[in-house]
Amino acid sequence: MSDARRIVESGYDSSAERYLEWSARIADDPRLRFLAELTDRLADGADVLDLGCGAGVPCTKLLAERYDVVGVDLSSAQLDLARRNVPGARFQKGDMAEVSFPDECFDAVTAFYSVLHVPREDQGDLFTSIAGWLRPGGWFLAALGCSEANGVEDDWLGTPMFFSSHNAAENRRLLEAAGFTLVVDEPVTMREPEGPATFHWVLARR
Repeated sequence: MSDARRIVESGYDSSAERYLEWSARIADDPRLRFLAELTDRLADGADVLDLGCGAGVPCTKLLAERYDVVGVDLSSAQLDLARRNVPGARFQKGDMAEVSFPDECFDAVTAFYSVLHVPREDQGDLFTSIAGWLRPGGWFLAALGCSEANGVEDDWLGTPMFFSSHNAAENRRLLEAAGFTLVVDEPVTMREPEGPATFHWVLARR
């Protein structure tokens, strides 16, 4: 595991409870709107992988009400919360850029604000892996970074944290190179407690 990923793991282990409190104060978070874009297209009982599931709320919990959900996260502390919050899902500890699943075993993959913790030079390979895990016609829903940040923020919720992203145009290029067709492609600005933050929301079909 790289130094960047160790920073992400340690950061979320130490800030898991703070992150839940902080995220509850975000205004105009569009994740439920985009989650509905996905769930409107999925049959009940679909197999769904949630990458960077965190504490499992709200999205993993909502997904587990209708689907067979596997959540993956680097942070043991986050996974402890997720197992309590979402007893109906299965969880495993791992780096989303290194985990392995059989080909064509999921109907959808989600990644809410989590790909931006993967070094941007590895994100194209991650998208290719996700495409391989999806059944034909499967869906990938993600909130991607688009600030072109690439490094460690020394004090994020009281801990160092690594962020890395491309601009929206490069996100699109990498997704298309991985074999995806973009159905939803929308940069959205929301208000985090510290100020505005913009993410690139995509719903892509294999």
